[in-house]
Amino acid sequence: MGTPPLTREAVEASVSAYLANDRHQLRTADAIGMSRGTVQHHLRLAARWGMLGTDPVLPGYQISRATTTIDADGNVARRSIQQRPEPGEPFALPPGHRVKGISTLLDADGRTSAQWIKTAVGTDPAALTDALRDVLAGYAAPAINTPDTIDDDLLTVYVLPDLHLGMRAWGRETGEDYDLDIAVASIRRAVGDLVAQSRPTRRAVVLGLGDYFHQNDQRNATPASGHQLDVDGRWPKVLRTGVQLAADLVHLVGQKHGQVTARFLPGNHDPDAAAALTVALGLFFRSSPHITIDDSPGLHWYHRHGKVLLGASHGHTLKPEGMAMMLAADRPQDWGESRFRHFFFGHIHHVTAKEVGSVWVESFSSPAAKDAYAAGGGWRSGRRLTAITFDAEEGQRGRHFVNL
Repeated sequence: MGTPPLTREAVEASVSAYLANDRHQLRTADAIGMSRGTVQHHLRLAARWGMLGTDPVLPGYQISRATTTIDADGNVARRSIQQRPEPGEPFALPPGHRVKGISTLLDADGRTSAQWIKTAVGTDPAALTDALRDVLAGYAAPAINTPDTIDDDLLTVYVLPDLHLGMRAWGRETGEDYDLDIAVASIRRAVGDLVAQSRPTRRAVVLGLGDYFHQNDQRNATPASGHQLDVDGRWPKVLRTGVQLAADLVHLVGQKHGQVTARFLPGNHDPDAAAALTVALGLFFRSSPHITIDDSPGLHWYHRHGKVLLGASHGHTLKPEGMAMMLAADRPQDWGESRFRHFFFGHIHHVTAKEVGSVWVESFSSPAAKDAYAAGGGWRSGRRLTAITFDAEEGQRGRHFVNL
């Protein structure tokens, strides 16, 4: 059945047919050759335009209040009916959107009167992790052949600060070209050099200090501030490449050390992407007895190795003094039983170190090149990766650097 243009005349014609058919919607639709849904839509508009009078209950409306006045003899003196439009269709999140926030209007009694749901275009973290599970379900990590000679008392921490995979820099603007291929090649080479230099310790940690990815999703903007980012290629390509690189680096470290723990902390650039990366690595190494993927969802990391207590965070939520205090507050037993205490962070892209009480708090240079924002703002620093070895009884034993 056809649907005529929605004009006032068309609505009036539907009202006339509706009244002529004793206010029966289905008979009205058959009489004028329209669908019942179209007739209902016309009647809702007619009720709002005052074409149907005020007899309850108007099509598309519901009673919100009914008042009856009784006279002295107990008879009904007056009745009044208040109506309001019926609720709309159930809300469905538009494709490609995520819920950004919910605002609620309360009445005088503290009950919900209305709500506004704010959405934004972006990647749903749950959908992203589900997709990664599907992709990696059939994969298994390659076997790891660890060396026979291993020092049981030592721990090596491979620090990966602010790799910003997916960032794009134009050399004429920033002084140096940088893209996904350049980043992957330089980081592979640097981590390979670090592994070759480091002692064959029994235990090792691959510690990502956040902002492993430059962007969090396909919007190519920082999640909190919406700062627009210079990126190389499509987000699925960056994510796939980053997951593969992380798996390769963990496997490379595992070839030298007997037991490896990997932890990739969320940063201000990649809070959701870091969670997806962790899920992917957990699936990839799920059958490996030598590799443990730390999938803790928090912003901070702690590890105890004998008398050494380590902590780490990206650094965008805390000052160094707060990091030292948090280490004591969150790990009081480890604090009391440790003698050497260190806290690592990134975010600021250059080296700093200070003693806060008994905690050595230090930041690390980013191995990434400068993007246009950093180059224009005058931020300059070296580019390096670091591996630090700790003795369970004597604290820091040594460290190695690789400059990029």
